[in-house]
Amino acid sequence: MTTAKLDAARRGLGSALFERVAGPDGAATRERIHTAPGPRWFAEDRPIRRVHGDAAMFVGGLRALLLQSLHPLAIAAVSAHSGYRGDPWGRLQRTSTFLAVTTFGTAHDAQRAVDRVRRIHAKVRGTAPDGRRYHAADPHLLEWVHVAEVDSFLRCHQRYGARRLSPAECDAYVADTARVAAALGVSDPPRSQADLTARLNAYRPELRSTREARSTARFLLLEPPLPLLARGPYALLAATAVAMLPAWARWPLRLPYLPLTEATTVHLAGRGVVGALRWALTAPPDQP
Repeated sequence: MTTAKLDAARRGLGSALFERVAGPDGAATRERIHTAPGPRWFAEDRPIRRVHGDAAMFVGGLRALLLQSLHPLAIAAVSAHSGYRGDPWGRLQRTSTFLAVTTFGTAHDAQRAVDRVRRIHAKVRGTAPDGRRYHAADPHLLEWVHVAEVDSFLRCHQRYGARRLSPAECDAYVADTARVAAALGVSDPPRSQADLTARLNAYRPELRSTREARSTARFLLLEPPLPLLARGPYALLAATAVAMLPAWARWPLRLPYLPLTEATTVHLAGRGVVGALRWALTAPPDQP
Protein backbone atom coordinates (compact mmCIF):
# COMPACT_ATOMS: atom_id res chain seq x y z
CA MET A 1 0.00 0.00 0.00
CA THR A 2 1.37 3.42 -0.95
CA THR A 3 1.87 6.17 1.62
CA ALA A 4 -0.99 8.18 0.11
CA LYS A 5 -3.38 5.23 0.34
CA LEU A 6 -2.26 4.45 3.89
CA ASP A 7 -2.82 8.06 4.92
CA ALA A 8 -6.25 8.02 3.30
CA ALA A 9 -7.18 4.82 5.13
CA ARG A 10 -5.88 6.30 8.36
CA ARG A 11 -7.96 9.45 7.89
CA GLY A 12 -11.04 7.39 7.10
CA LEU A 13 -10.64 5.25 10.19
CA GLY A 14 -9.93 8.28 12.35
CA SER A 15 -13.00 10.10 11.05
CA ALA A 16 -15.23 7.09 11.68
CA LEU A 17 -13.92 6.69 15.22
CA PHE A 18 -14.23 10.38 15.96
CA GLU A 19 -17.81 10.51 14.69
CA ARG A 20 -18.73 7.54 16.89
CA VAL A 21 -17.32 9.24 19.97
CA ALA A 22 -18.19 12.87 19.23
CA GLY A 23 -21.33 12.51 17.12
CA PRO A 24 -22.19 13.67 13.59
CA ASP A 25 -21.52 17.32 14.54
CA GLY A 26 -18.28 16.44 16.30
CA ALA A 27 -15.96 18.15 13.83
CA ALA A 28 -17.80 21.46 14.09
CA THR A 29 -17.99 21.13 17.86
CA ARG A 30 -14.26 20.42 18.07
CA GLU A 31 -13.49 23.45 15.91
CA ARG A 32 -15.58 25.68 18.15
CA ILE A 33 -14.11 24.26 21.38
CA HIS A 34 -10.51 24.75 20.31
CA THR A 35 -10.71 28.00 18.35
CA ALA A 36 -13.33 30.12 20.13
CA PRO A 37 -11.64 33.19 21.64
CA GLY A 38 -11.61 33.72 25.39
CA PRO A 39 -9.94 32.57 28.59
CA ARG A 40 -9.87 28.87 29.49
CA TRP A 41 -10.10 27.08 32.81
CA PHE A 42 -6.84 25.29 31.97
CA ALA A 43 -3.75 26.62 30.23
CA GLU A 44 -2.20 24.66 27.38
CA ASP A 45 0.55 23.23 29.60
CA ARG A 46 -1.78 21.81 32.27
CA PRO A 47 -1.71 18.02 32.84
CA ILE A 48 -5.48 17.70 32.38
CA ARG A 49 -5.04 18.59 28.72
CA ARG A 50 -2.42 15.89 28.21
CA VAL A 51 -4.48 13.20 29.93
CA HIS A 52 -7.85 14.04 28.39
CA GLY A 53 -6.38 14.41 24.93
CA ASP A 54 -4.76 10.98 24.83
CA ALA A 55 -6.18 7.74 23.39
CA ALA A 56 -5.68 6.02 26.76
CA MET A 57 -8.97 7.73 27.71
CA PHE A 58 -10.78 4.94 25.84
CA VAL A 59 -9.51 2.45 28.42
CA GLY A 60 -9.95 4.86 31.30
CA GLY A 61 -13.53 5.65 30.40
CA LEU A 62 -14.56 2.00 30.28
CA ARG A 63 -12.77 1.26 33.55
CA ALA A 64 -14.51 4.24 35.16
CA LEU A 65 -17.97 3.01 34.14
CA LEU A 66 -17.28 -0.45 35.56
CA LEU A 67 -15.92 0.93 38.81
CA GLN A 68 -18.71 3.50 39.23
CA SER A 69 -21.34 0.77 38.84
CA LEU A 70 -20.30 -0.77 42.17
CA HIS A 71 -22.03 1.98 44.13
CA PRO A 72 -25.69 0.88 44.45
CA LEU A 73 -27.09 4.41 44.40
CA ALA A 74 -24.95 5.54 41.47
CA ILE A 75 -25.89 2.56 39.32
CA ALA A 76 -29.56 2.88 40.31
CA ALA A 77 -29.57 6.46 39.04
CA VAL A 78 -27.77 5.52 35.83
CA SER A 79 -30.01 2.52 35.15
CA ALA A 80 -33.22 4.48 35.71
CA HIS A 81 -32.37 7.80 34.10
CA SER A 82 -29.40 7.75 31.71
CA GLY A 83 -30.85 5.71 28.85
CA TYR A 84 -27.42 4.20 28.22
CA ARG A 85 -28.87 0.94 26.89
CA GLY A 86 -31.26 2.57 24.47
CA ASP A 87 -28.80 5.21 23.30
CA PRO A 88 -25.27 4.22 24.40
CA TRP A 89 -23.55 6.20 21.66
CA GLY A 90 -25.55 9.31 22.46
CA ARG A 91 -24.54 9.08 26.09
CA LEU A 92 -20.89 8.58 25.11
CA GLN A 93 -21.05 11.56 22.79
CA ARG A 94 -22.55 13.81 25.47
CA THR A 95 -19.93 12.70 27.99
CA SER A 96 -17.02 13.17 25.58
CA THR A 97 -18.29 16.61 24.61
CA PHE A 98 -18.56 17.63 28.27
CA LEU A 99 -14.99 16.51 28.92
CA ALA A 100 -13.74 18.32 25.83
CA VAL A 101 -15.55 21.57 26.61
CA THR A 102 -14.48 21.72 30.26
CA THR A 103 -10.89 20.74 29.44
CA PHE A 104 -10.21 22.71 26.26
CA GLY A 105 -13.10 25.14 25.79
CA THR A 106 -13.56 28.70 26.90
CA ALA A 107 -14.40 29.40 30.53
CA HIS A 108 -17.81 30.66 29.41
CA ASP A 109 -18.61 27.46 27.49
CA ALA A 110 -17.22 25.28 30.29
CA GLN A 111 -19.48 26.93 32.84
CA ARG A 112 -22.48 26.58 30.53
CA ALA A 113 -21.74 22.85 30.16
CA VAL A 114 -21.51 22.47 33.93
CA ASP A 115 -24.75 24.39 34.43
CA ARG A 116 -26.56 22.05 32.01
CA VAL A 117 -25.34 18.99 33.87
CA ARG A 118 -26.35 20.49 37.23
CA ARG A 119 -29.86 21.16 35.91
CA ILE A 120 -30.12 17.53 34.82
CA HIS A 121 -28.76 16.25 38.13
CA ALA A 122 -31.30 18.32 40.04
CA LYS A 123 -34.12 16.33 38.40
CA VAL A 124 -32.58 12.87 38.80
CA ARG A 125 -33.91 11.30 41.98
CA GLY A 126 -35.61 8.07 42.92
CA THR A 127 -35.44 4.91 44.99
CA ALA A 128 -32.82 2.21 44.55
CA PRO A 129 -33.79 -1.49 44.60
CA ASP A 130 -32.55 -1.69 48.22
CA GLY A 131 -35.11 0.95 49.25
CA ARG A 132 -32.71 3.86 49.71
CA ARG A 133 -33.43 7.20 48.11
CA TYR A 134 -30.91 8.74 45.73
CA HIS A 135 -30.43 12.18 44.22
CA ALA A 136 -27.85 12.76 41.48
CA ALA A 137 -27.01 16.17 42.97
CA ASP A 138 -26.00 14.61 46.31
CA PRO A 139 -22.39 15.82 46.88
CA HIS A 140 -21.39 12.45 48.36
CA LEU A 141 -22.63 10.57 45.28
CA LEU A 142 -21.07 13.15 42.96
CA GLU A 143 -17.74 12.66 44.72
CA TRP A 144 -17.87 8.90 44.18
CA VAL A 145 -18.46 9.36 40.45
CA HIS A 146 -15.64 11.90 40.35
CA VAL A 147 -13.00 9.90 42.21
CA ALA A 148 -13.76 6.71 40.30
CA GLU A 149 -13.47 8.60 37.02
CA VAL A 150 -10.29 10.52 37.85
CA ASP A 151 -8.58 7.46 39.33
CA SER A 152 -9.41 5.55 36.13
CA PHE A 153 -8.26 8.27 33.76
CA LEU A 154 -5.00 8.80 35.64
CA ARG A 155 -4.09 5.15 36.12
CA CYS A 156 -4.84 4.26 32.52
CA HIS A 157 -2.86 7.23 31.27
CA GLN A 158 0.13 6.22 33.35
CA ARG A 159 -0.11 2.73 31.92
CA TYR A 160 -1.01 3.42 28.29
CA GLY A 161 -0.59 7.15 27.67
CA ALA A 162 1.85 8.44 25.09
CA ARG A 163 3.76 10.41 27.72
CA ARG A 164 3.45 9.59 31.40
CA LEU A 165 3.04 12.25 34.06
CA SER A 166 5.65 12.83 36.74
CA PRO A 167 4.52 12.47 40.40
CA ALA A 168 4.17 16.25 40.64
CA GLU A 169 2.16 16.29 37.41
CA CYS A 170 -0.11 13.53 38.76
CA ASP A 171 -0.93 15.76 41.72
CA ALA A 172 -1.47 18.68 39.36
CA TYR A 173 -3.84 16.58 37.24
CA VAL A 174 -5.95 15.70 40.28
CA ALA A 175 -5.97 19.37 41.27
CA ASP A 176 -7.06 20.34 37.75
CA THR A 177 -9.99 17.93 37.82
CA ALA A 178 -11.02 19.32 41.21
CA ARG A 179 -11.85 22.58 39.43
CA VAL A 180 -14.52 20.82 37.38
CA ALA A 181 -15.74 18.64 40.26
CA ALA A 182 -16.26 21.64 42.53
CA ALA A 183 -18.22 23.41 39.80
CA LEU A 184 -20.45 20.32 39.50
CA GLY A 185 -21.18 20.33 43.23
CA VAL A 186 -18.55 18.12 44.88
CA SER A 187 -17.99 19.71 48.27
CA ASP A 188 -14.26 19.16 48.72
CA PRO A 189 -12.76 17.19 45.83
CA PRO A 190 -9.30 15.62 46.23
CA ARG A 191 -6.37 17.72 45.03
CA SER A 192 -3.49 15.21 45.13
CA GLN A 193 -3.03 11.62 44.04
CA ALA A 194 -2.62 10.44 47.63
CA ASP A 195 -5.85 12.15 48.62
CA LEU A 196 -7.59 10.67 45.57
CA THR A 197 -6.54 7.14 46.54
CA ALA A 198 -7.62 7.69 50.14
CA ARG A 199 -11.03 9.00 49.07
CA LEU A 200 -11.57 6.08 46.71
CA ASN A 201 -10.70 3.56 49.41
CA ALA A 202 -13.02 5.31 51.87
CA TYR A 203 -15.98 4.44 49.62
CA ARG A 204 -15.23 0.72 49.59
CA PRO A 205 -17.59 -0.15 52.48
CA GLU A 206 -20.45 1.34 50.44
CA LEU A 207 -19.77 -0.70 47.30
CA ARG A 208 -21.83 -3.79 46.50
CA SER A 209 -22.43 -6.46 43.91
CA THR A 210 -25.90 -5.68 42.58
CA ARG A 211 -27.94 -7.05 39.72
CA GLU A 212 -27.77 -3.65 38.03
CA ALA A 213 -23.95 -3.52 38.32
CA ARG A 214 -23.49 -7.03 36.93
CA SER A 215 -25.93 -6.33 34.10
CA THR A 216 -24.07 -3.13 33.25
CA ALA A 217 -20.76 -5.00 33.14
CA ARG A 218 -22.23 -7.63 30.81
CA PHE A 219 -23.60 -4.94 28.52
CA LEU A 220 -20.35 -2.96 28.41
CA LEU A 221 -18.06 -5.95 28.00
CA LEU A 222 -20.07 -8.59 26.14
CA GLU A 223 -23.00 -6.88 24.42
CA PRO A 224 -21.68 -3.61 22.93
CA PRO A 225 -23.75 -2.18 20.07
CA LEU A 226 -20.97 -2.56 17.51
CA PRO A 227 -20.68 -3.98 13.98
CA LEU A 228 -19.08 -7.39 13.70
CA LEU A 229 -15.74 -6.07 12.39
CA ALA A 230 -15.33 -3.83 15.44
CA ARG A 231 -16.02 -6.55 18.00
CA GLY A 232 -12.46 -7.94 17.98
CA PRO A 233 -10.66 -4.64 18.71
CA TYR A 234 -13.33 -3.74 21.25
CA ALA A 235 -12.80 -7.08 23.03
CA LEU A 236 -9.11 -6.19 23.41
CA LEU A 237 -10.06 -2.76 24.75
CA ALA A 238 -12.53 -4.31 27.19
CA ALA A 239 -9.98 -6.86 28.43
CA THR A 240 -7.51 -4.02 28.96
CA ALA A 241 -10.04 -2.03 30.99
CA VAL A 242 -10.87 -5.04 33.15
CA ALA A 243 -7.18 -5.68 33.75
CA MET A 244 -6.86 -2.11 35.05
CA LEU A 245 -9.48 -2.67 37.75
CA PRO A 246 -8.25 -3.42 41.27
CA ALA A 247 -8.64 -7.03 42.34
CA TRP A 248 -11.30 -6.11 44.92
CA ALA A 249 -13.55 -4.74 42.17
CA ARG A 250 -13.53 -7.91 40.07
CA TRP A 251 -15.59 -10.41 42.06
CA PRO A 252 -18.60 -8.12 42.66
CA LEU A 253 -18.87 -7.74 38.89
CA ARG A 254 -18.09 -11.43 38.28
CA LEU A 255 -14.95 -10.55 36.34
CA PRO A 256 -11.84 -12.74 36.24
CA TYR A 257 -8.53 -11.94 37.90
CA LEU A 258 -5.61 -13.41 35.96
CA PRO A 259 -2.53 -11.46 37.04
CA LEU A 260 0.05 -13.31 34.93
CA THR A 261 -2.02 -13.14 31.74
CA GLU A 262 -2.92 -9.52 32.40
CA ALA A 263 0.70 -8.52 32.97
CA THR A 264 1.81 -10.08 29.69
CA THR A 265 -0.74 -10.85 26.96
CA VAL A 266 -3.40 -8.31 27.96
CA HIS A 267 -0.85 -5.58 28.57
CA LEU A 268 0.67 -6.06 25.11
CA ALA A 269 -2.78 -6.17 23.53
CA GLY A 270 -3.72 -3.00 25.37
CA ARG A 271 -0.66 -1.19 24.11
CA GLY A 272 -1.49 -2.33 20.61
CA VAL A 273 -5.12 -1.25 20.60
CA VAL A 274 -4.46 2.10 22.30
CA GLY A 275 -1.57 2.72 19.92
CA ALA A 276 -3.82 1.94 16.96
CA LEU A 277 -6.49 4.33 18.23
CA ARG A 278 -3.89 7.06 18.75
CA TRP A 279 -2.50 6.46 15.26
CA ALA A 280 -5.94 6.71 13.64
CA LEU A 281 -7.08 9.75 15.61
CA THR A 282 -3.92 11.74 14.84
CA ALA A 283 -4.07 11.17 11.09
CA PRO A 284 -2.39 13.84 8.92
CA PRO A 285 -4.74 16.33 7.26
CA ASP A 286 -5.71 16.01 3.63
CA GLN A 287 -3.14 17.50 1.31
CA PRO A 288 -4.29 20.10 -1.22
